[in-house]
Amino acid sequence: MSKMISLTIDGVKVQVEEGTTVLEAARKANIRIPTLCFLEEINEIGACRMCVVETGARTLQASCVLKATEGMDVKTNTRRVRHARKAVLELILSNHDQQCLSCARSQSCELQRLAKELEVFDSHTYKGERTDYKVDDFSPSIVRDNNKCINCRRCVSTCFKKQAVGVIGPVGRGFTTSIESPWKMHLSETACIGCGQCIAACPVGALREKDESPLVWKLLHDPKKHVVVQTAPAVRAALGEEFGMPIGTNVTGKMVAALRRLGFDQVFDTDFAADLTIMEEATELVSRIQNNGVLPMITSCSPGWINFCETFYPEFIPNLSTCKSPHEMLGAIIKSYYAEKTGIATGDIAVVSVMPCTAKKNEADRPQLAALGVPDVDAVITTRELAKMIKSNGVDFVSLPDEEYDSLLGDSTGAATIFGATGGVMEAALRTAYETITGKTLENLDFHAVRGLKGIKEADVQIGDLTLRIAVAHSTANAKILLDSIKSGEKSYHFIEIMGCEGGCVNGGGQPIVTDETRARVDHRTLRAKALYTADAGSVRRKSHENPGIQRLYKEYLGTPNSQKAHHLLHTHYEKHSKYRQSV
Repeated sequence: MSKMISLTIDGVKVQVEEGTTVLEAARKANIRIPTLCFLEEINEIGACRMCVVETGARTLQASCVLKATEGMDVKTNTRRVRHARKAVLELILSNHDQQCLSCARSQSCELQRLAKELEVFDSHTYKGERTDYKVDDFSPSIVRDNNKCINCRRCVSTCFKKQAVGVIGPVGRGFTTSIESPWKMHLSETACIGCGQCIAACPVGALREKDESPLVWKLLHDPKKHVVVQTAPAVRAALGEEFGMPIGTNVTGKMVAALRRLGFDQVFDTDFAADLTIMEEATELVSRIQNNGVLPMITSCSPGWINFCETFYPEFIPNLSTCKSPHEMLGAIIKSYYAEKTGIATGDIAVVSVMPCTAKKNEADRPQLAALGVPDVDAVITTRELAKMIKSNGVDFVSLPDEEYDSLLGDSTGAATIFGATGGVMEAALRTAYETITGKTLENLDFHAVRGLKGIKEADVQIGDLTLRIAVAHSTANAKILLDSIKSGEKSYHFIEIMGCEGGCVNGGGQPIVTDETRARVDHRTLRAKALYTADAGSVRRKSHENPGIQRLYKEYLGTPNSQKAHHLLHTHYEKHSKYRQSV
């Protein structure tokens, strides 16, 4: 048992474990100390000095790296402390692009919030030279604007530690320091996987998704276009946060209603395609096992992970499932099956995907995802972009009635809904694979071994006479650990699920921003995932192969899973990528 120590913070007695920082101790006592550069377990470097406190020492100290000691007397809000924090903030703002009204992070910016709290209304206290950077907007997923960067290094640590990619870092010294890619390349020229976790980590607007909402508005206003929208499972568990609703609120019905009010001709559920993915993927897995195919088979739903594999672990490309991700599958079905059913020409249909993921933007640009000679998906917007569109259209989201998806491609099961959480794809696949292999009904549908936020989860699942060895990893840093263990011969599996983002799609790079202070109070990943598991538990149908719409699709159009037609529309291939691309 760890030794406990006592200290006083602003007159409040606090007991914490030895080794706890002053910032952690203050948060335990519900005493707020402002931070900017701090991200728990990711970026604890004391760089910005916004969290300074008085402890009786000669100088103020950064509470995020200062260890609490027995009998310490901490003061967090003295005149000296407030003056120091205000001075730090004014210095940051003196070299900051203050175009707040046009900034993607306006009203959710941590710097903006601190300026208001500390009453920094005039940023001209420190006048002098200012740097001017060109905006890097060549990536299809991420825009990097160093004019807004505050050099906190949160993006750097996230890219390196969470994602094991490391394509950005500090260059220069002192006033000339900037966060750059190697040799100041564009992100699109590096090994960036487009996951957007750097955006989620950034406290300001220095990193943002490539905004495709203008393109979507253009499509909606084009009378010649029949515009269909689809929404990913994880979006429904997070969209409400943009409208002040509690984290983890399931807003499926209101989201559908809002999309209709924006003018979409049809509103479909990507969950339908998640069920379709399971039909194809489970069949592929069974075929590989029974026919000595390449194992372990690894899921292909996460484009960030696919980019990571193609760039850093191309030797595992044969292990990837050939299934397209669900939204790309649905795009292909909309432009083929739906087009035939409705008599609308494929070229007149535009498919818009609402995704929790910035890497989906890059994915939609892949030339191999064009089954009918045109892109399966025409535009991808994130959860944040959808919220912006709803707000700009004057829709009172919270007051909207709950509406249902359009029925033709809107049916789904609980198995599809949990795709948004780490382990969800694996669990959904196991439900179908079990019944496919054994021909028996699976009674207990909950595979708890693959749930939760442990970085790598392993289990042996008995399916008839087969002991299926499985693993689940989330974040590409954990994927690296898992793949290295397979390469060394230490581990062996039949089936692996990998999600590019920590926690899965519920924590995708396009989801509502969660500040470090909120993270300290609640785990947003767990709350969002809980919304999906609750929806699954309450579903009438919880196995993908029981979806009547999926059964009808195969009967009327595709034939059987993994048929020639299914392969043409629903499967893809992958290519090895260099870590450094051709110049733009």
